[in-house]
Amino acid sequence: MSDYLLQPASLPRLSQRIALRLMNLFGWNMRHKPLPGPYGVAVVYPHTSNWDFVIGILGKWTLGLPFRWLAKDSLFKGLTGATLGRFMRYWGGVPVERSTSTGATARLAETMKSQPWCWIALTPEGTRSYRPNWRSGFYHLALAAKVPLVIVYIDYPNKELGVVDHIDLSGDQEVDMAAIAAAFKGHQGLHPELAAPIVLAPPRPADS
Repeated sequence: MSDYLLQPASLPRLSQRIALRLMNLFGWNMRHKPLPGPYGVAVVYPHTSNWDFVIGILGKWTLGLPFRWLAKDSLFKGLTGATLGRFMRYWGGVPVERSTSTGATARLAETMKSQPWCWIALTPEGTRSYRPNWRSGFYHLALAAKVPLVIVYIDYPNKELGVVDHIDLSGDQEVDMAAIAAAFKGHQGLHPELAAPIVLAPPRPADS
């Protein structure tokens, strides 16, 4: 695992070196293993604090890769959209209208494959508050697009952001979720009591 610890001097661009030095300045390290291909879904967990966004953006800039990430569409509308929303789009944010989920997964899978490179980051908890399970959108998206997962952990006790483990889904939810849980084992968020158990929510009739 130590082989994947990033050092500023090893990064090719000045912007990447600055981003990692900022992380290091606050005591954070980052581990990264090269991605297995041009398409995939990055599963970010645990998500228990607004600080996760700051760490995640610095990590994105450190890697210098155009990761996209999904956020509720209300953040891109009105006054918020005209201000913060512009920055969020620039940083890779993609608005998602949760109230109209029918066919959304299939459309997003098609959009991914229509581009030369597309990795989408998702927080399966969908909220910083406690919930008893994970949203299943990331899982269905990876299966629909036939792409791998990359495990992205934000470990506050060890001040470490990791983008190392890759998982090819089998379609057997029990087996796949066990593998995902094993990859995240030992990594805690800023507020561990708010982290959702690593189990998928039961299916809904309208799930896509």
